[in-house]
Amino acid sequence: MIARHLLISGRVQGVGFRHWLERAAREAGVSGWVRNRAGGEVEAVLAGDPTAVARLVARCRGGPPGADVAALAEAPAEMPTGDGFRRLPSL
Repeated sequence: MIARHLLISGRVQGVGFRHWLERAAREAGVSGWVRNRAGGEVEAVLAGDPTAVARLVARCRGGPPGADVAALAEAPAEMPTGDGFRRLPSL
């Protein structure tokens, strides 16, 4: 099991990115969370099987239709608490 922290910037708010990532994570069996940030970024923590997490990170580089990902910063993260994948309130 691994966990990765993502900070995704570009046109990523108002295009359904959080909903898309929540659905994609559940389909991949990845746990964690996603939220919007006040600066216009989407922030997420993805945790699970290393292959599943890597595939989901790669998908985040494109995002859902309508998104335009300009940058994706990835770093190791602490394992999230709780089960499943959830949307957190904006920060």
